[in-house]
Amino acid sequence: MTLHFYFARRFLWLFLSVFAIFAIFQLLLDLIDEMRRMEDGLNFGQVLQLVALKLPEGLYQILPLVMILSTVAMFLSMARSSELVVTRAVGRSGLVALVGPVCVVLIIGGLVVGMMNPIVAATSKRYVELRESHQNDGSSALSIGPEGLWLRQGGPKGQAVIRASRANPEATVLYDVSIVSYAPDGGPRQRITASRASLTDGAWLLDQAKAWPLAAGLNPEAGAKAHETLKLTSTLTRDSIRDRFGKPSAIAIWDLPKFIADLELAGFSARRHTVWFHMELAQPLFLVAMVLIGAAFTMRPARLGRTGLSVLTAVLLGFSLYYIRNFAQIFGESGQLSPIIAAWVPPIASILLALGLLLHMEDG
Repeated sequence: MTLHFYFARRFLWLFLSVFAIFAIFQLLLDLIDEMRRMEDGLNFGQVLQLVALKLPEGLYQILPLVMILSTVAMFLSMARSSELVVTRAVGRSGLVALVGPVCVVLIIGGLVVGMMNPIVAATSKRYVELRESHQNDGSSALSIGPEGLWLRQGGPKGQAVIRASRANPEATVLYDVSIVSYAPDGGPRQRITASRASLTDGAWLLDQAKAWPLAAGLNPEAGAKAHETLKLTSTLTRDSIRDRFGKPSAIAIWDLPKFIADLELAGFSARRHTVWFHMELAQPLFLVAMVLIGAAFTMRPARLGRTGLSVLTAVLLGFSLYYIRNFAQIFGESGQLSPIIAAWVPPIASILLALGLLLHMEDG
């Protein structure tokens, strides 16, 4: 038991060290990228705020790389100090050294999914809102529930709240639409209803629309006008709506089941969100696979040489498994694979592959 605690503690400290180093690099890269926006009128305080909100998402994405590098660093140092040789000399298999690190990774994976995931969802969503607020002098949002779809758009001319009873899967064509636009000072300016609204470049095209002025002192019905086709300026694009409508990472894992249920109840496809939900649940297993892959190529005596080649092979294999996992996610989202197969098969297969390499190394 003491041996397991020793290996677990050593791996944990190496993981925290590597994670801190990558956090610094990620912070500097994000700072350089966001400082280019200072030319658009942002001050340094706003840039730092954007960097702080963007950092958690970047770190979340590179966790598999941090895991495999932490494992490589640990077993290379143990090989140089002959600790693995001593472990085997006292009758313990080299696989015993992996029990502690694997337990630590499972705990870290659980904390990442249960705690870091909601933080990343909140910060990434706030980052997008702030960035668009700085760029468009307003903000945009999309909400889906049993009562239909609610969309808010912002711009220099004020904000508008859009409600539709239903929409196409991309949310670029809305049906049974009601729009209330607001002046830049926040007061209501106009109410519009339409049977259909289609998003084009820079505007919504409203069919069979009727508009009521909402200025103070006017009779809305007396000033109402019917239009066969009405054009309403919009700062939204197809890509921006798709990001809000179909980006599951912007939703905390604890809220995903309810969001998926609301999405399906409103008549939209929730396949992307279902695949993402299962992939997040399988994240701890994939991190374990990264540790086993790193150990499979570095749990060897230093005197055998070719250390650099072993490290490079471990990292490349880790990247390959990461991209295979992403391909499975794409197949799951497109409907070619079921969400459970797309999310759970790659990490389980990676673990089995790594165990096969480890057992071959031990028996060989």
